[in-house]
Amino acid sequence: MKVLTIREPWASLIIEGYKNYEFRSWKTNYRGKILIHSGLNIEKDNLVKFKDYDINVQKGKIIGEATLVDCIKVTEDFQNELLKEDRIVYGQSDHDGTYAWKLENVIKYDEPISVKGKLGLWNYEFDKK
Repeated sequence: MKVLTIREPWASLIIEGYKNYEFRSWKTNYRGKILIHSGLNIEKDNLVKFKDYDINVQKGKIIGEATLVDCIKVTEDFQNELLKEDRIVYGQSDHDGTYAWKLENVIKYDEPISVKGKLGLWNYEFDKK
């Protein structure tokens, strides 16, 4: 199964339905189910900005899954549309020139899976018991 490690609070914002795009400097041709892994690093300065959002940040865990349906080159117009959607979530940095990975069908896991993350898009094999 493909996995993407994302720093907190961004991973939890995706899992809780506040963020539909993850931004990367690189594009991917992969489409399909993807596991969302909360990285070991937490951007603590951003936690304050999301104090009114119902999120529970975790470290080093697969916290859910989503379907990666598109990879869009971010333009100024696209960035402006995102700001209309949620200025707090999408206004933290300038995403112009990056790639927006569109995530749908997000499922939050009741029991997150502790696992060390990796850079890039990586694979995880579930234990077959």
